[in-house]
Amino acid sequence: MKNSLFYIVLVLLLAFFLPLDAHAQCAMCKGAAEANLRQGGGDPKGLNNGILYMLSIPYLLVGCIGYWWWRNRRMEKEQVTDMSEEDFARYE
Repeated sequence: MKNSLFYIVLVLLLAFFLPLDAHAQCAMCKGAAEANLRQGGGDPKGLNNGILYMLSIPYLLVGCIGYWWWRNRRMEKEQVTDMSEEDFARYE
């Protein structure tokens, strides 16, 4: 178990600290960028920024829902620890 965790962490660290230049896009985005360049358009950095923007929205939503869930769970645990013996006897 410890060895597998070590390898997972090692791979994640290598992937994080040794990024490769990836100029990959979906086929539709690549076609739109190439057509824009053929017609005299500029650098497709705006297209790439738009893709990253659209990619960030689902992560933000999941992060907000996760934070909301974590906060509610923490508050429930605090309420349970604040209860006295008499409070527990009421629920029996």
